[in-house]
Amino acid sequence: MAAFLKIGHRGAKGHLPENTLASFAKSLELGANGIELDVHVCATGELVVIHDFTVDRVTNGSGEVHKMSLDQLKALTIDGEHSIPTLDEVFDRVGKQCFVNIEMKGRHTAKPVSEFIDRYVADKGYAYNDFIASSFQREELQVMSEINNKIPIGVLTQASVTQAWQWAVEFKAKAIHPHFTLLTESNVHKAQQAGLKVYTWTINEPEDIERIKAYGVDGIISDYPERL
Repeated sequence: MAAFLKIGHRGAKGHLPENTLASFAKSLELGANGIELDVHVCATGELVVIHDFTVDRVTNGSGEVHKMSLDQLKALTIDGEHSIPTLDEVFDRVGKQCFVNIEMKGRHTAKPVSEFIDRYVADKGYAYNDFIASSFQREELQVMSEINNKIPIGVLTQASVTQAWQWAVEFKAKAIHPHFTLLTESNVHKAQQAGLKVYTWTINEPEDIERIKAYGVDGIISDYPERL
């Protein structure tokens, strides 16, 4: 893993529709050495890569992701030309070219994400540190920590570095993922001294990127990975 991770947010969200195969490929073209994506479990059990709990915002359809089958989701289009990918399809596209931050967005995603990562490690030559499973949701973090202690965990927060740190200790997480506005040079260094990586999101403006990089964070998630 690279010393500093340049992580494309939902691929290269600033350039192409988020969480699409084209967006992930573009992120790598722009120099990212990591990608961030969001997963839900659809009605037929597959892990699908989409941010929202419904398809309404990003596709030409309507409905809740977890109530729709993979065939129903695949029938939808994003900007008229892209489709909602499965997690397997994303890995088929990016291969082992980058670190992958899988955000467990939907409910009950921890177990299938654990099984997915175990399969890629066992059958396809990946290492556990090629991944991190992150979430805002306490339940998913707790389940992951209980069922598979080999998978690195990242605790997302938009509200409190202290809370993220507390959950990280409780769930033996590898990293905290605070919103960049919560960071100071002091709290970054304290977290790192406690053995935690600090991956922060979503930073797009060059002056913010330079300020946060100066704090010594371990990685930045951005819609524009070329700016990192």
